[in-house]
Amino acid sequence: MNTGLLVLAGALTGAVGPGISVLYATYGEVITEKAGRINLGIEGSMLMGACFGFAATVETGNVLVGVLAGALAGMALSLIHAYLVVFRNTNQLATGLAVTLFGAGVTAYAGRGYVGSSIGGLNPVAIPLLSELPMLGKALFRQDLLAYAAYALGPLLWAFLRYTRWGLSLRAVGENTSVAFAAGRNPARWQVAAIGAGGLLAGLGGAQLSLALTHSWTDGMTAGRGFIAVALVIFGMWSPVRAMIGAFLFGGAIGLQLQLQTIGAPISPFILDMFPYVITLAVLAVWTGAALRSMPEGLKGVLKGTI
Repeated sequence: MNTGLLVLAGALTGAVGPGISVLYATYGEVITEKAGRINLGIEGSMLMGACFGFAATVETGNVLVGVLAGALAGMALSLIHAYLVVFRNTNQLATGLAVTLFGAGVTAYAGRGYVGSSIGGLNPVAIPLLSELPMLGKALFRQDLLAYAAYALGPLLWAFLRYTRWGLSLRAVGENTSVAFAAGRNPARWQVAAIGAGGLLAGLGGAQLSLALTHSWTDGMTAGRGFIAVALVIFGMWSPVRAMIGAFLFGGAIGLQLQLQTIGAPISPFILDMFPYVITLAVLAVWTGAALRSMPEGLKGVLKGTI
């Protein structure tokens, strides 16, 4: 296989591996924003999921306990955000950033004893026949169980938001809380539930990062993936299915820059490290105009002038 094909294969594999953690966080933020709220604390929830999921796995030796612990830790942090913005009416953007910093501090302290620890973690499970497909087989069908769950979750969330009574209620709250209240919905309850669910999914994304992708914990290991997830919600026009494309694009950019470093491409490693984030921002800049037309009405007052 020539160098070009090797680089392409690596980029395709990277599109799924690193992209799954971002995808879970993006799903979570879609739910949150569909309820008319924005949570920049999603980065903190990912850190909580990565840290406490890893710690629980080390302590119990059971990776499923770690996955559950990571999800609950992410939800717990997001519920702090929910209380502040829903019941105390604090600024959503400032509160989200504060919650992220709080989560970074908590995980730096709680995780300091687990740096360098090793675990079995979630290992790839090859799907017979499909995993043997050229190029795409390894990228898509030799992944961990959380990756396979993420494949199914996007269409399921899309159907939930579009066709179920709960999904329609959530969207109604996100469009106009007064109308939703008049129709018998409790906007505060729905928004708290949406923010909590978003944090739970972000926690799962963080757990996937430490338990499946790296099998390790390091301080600040999410490296801004939560903020990328917020951007990918806009790129995906608030659709879970479209968000999958954005998450895999980001993951593919990570895979590509790693492959370029491996073959010794004459590009500064600092520039290559920036590459996934630059690609995401470039795509977002092109896509924002179309995305604005799909924004839930409840978000427009919050984001006016920011995108």
